[in-house]
Amino acid sequence: MVSLSAVKSSIEAHLSEAQVFVKDLTGGGDHLEATVVSPDFAGQSRVRQHQMVYAALKEDLATEAIHALALRTFTPDKWAEVDQSI
Repeated sequence: MVSLSAVKSSIEAHLSEAQVFVKDLTGGGDHLEATVVSPDFAGQSRVRQHQMVYAALKEDLATEAIHALALRTFTPDKWAEVDQSI
């Protein structure tokens, strides 16, 4: 299990100007959902955006501290266009 604040900090450390919102989906601390907004995603495919987030969490995913991770990734422009309810 990893803390939500640690997940948030890891992502923020790897992506420029990232806004990160993390939720525990099951209460067990290992099934998480993260919404990440970063200008680093501009021009990147959705798959590449997710790979960038996975790279930030590589150790936690490898040790299964995070067992499942649902991702929503946005550029700041796309984030401004969508329903921002988290």
